[in-house]
Amino acid sequence: MKLLEAFSTKAFRPKAGHDGTLKPIHTIEINKLDGQPLHLSYFEGKYILIVNVASNCGFTPQYKELEQLYQEHQERLMVIGVPCNQFGSQEPGSASEIKSFCERNYGVSFIITEKIDVKGPTQHPLYQWLTQKDLNGRKNSTVRWNFQKYLIDPTGHLIDFYYSITSPSSTKITKKII
Repeated sequence: MKLLEAFSTKAFRPKAGHDGTLKPIHTIEINKLDGQPLHLSYFEGKYILIVNVASNCGFTPQYKELEQLYQEHQERLMVIGVPCNQFGSQEPGSASEIKSFCERNYGVSFIITEKIDVKGPTQHPLYQWLTQKDLNGRKNSTVRWNFQKYLIDPTGHLIDFYYSITSPSSTKITKKII
């Protein structure tokens, strides 16, 4: 009983947003690559794998595995690529150049968003939520490089994050969505 009581105390509860409640990721919006709004609430009931992507990175071939993962599990998983140019200027392209590159080289059919900042003073609210325990209720993280992955459960809560070296087809990820 003492263990159960310990977990119900304030010390073990994650901090909440301004109104006192934790918000699932489904409350966040971002624009798609074409500028149209993407409401993450649309993916309630599915796992979401969010990956900051770049066209000129040593990890860029992971697009192929991300597409394969999406194709194999799209009934229960949405993959969302988020272009970012903050790591070695490896995503300098315009929206149309990014779209063309992804389709031509990797046959990407999953969602690609607008290019954003994933760290720093202009960090997009999506990445604020992903990287701050006070918002996601699970853990803090720092985006270290392109192709860092964040896995969200069907209720909109963070499961975990994976550094760039973790393959999208790694059992670290797939065992959580199967």
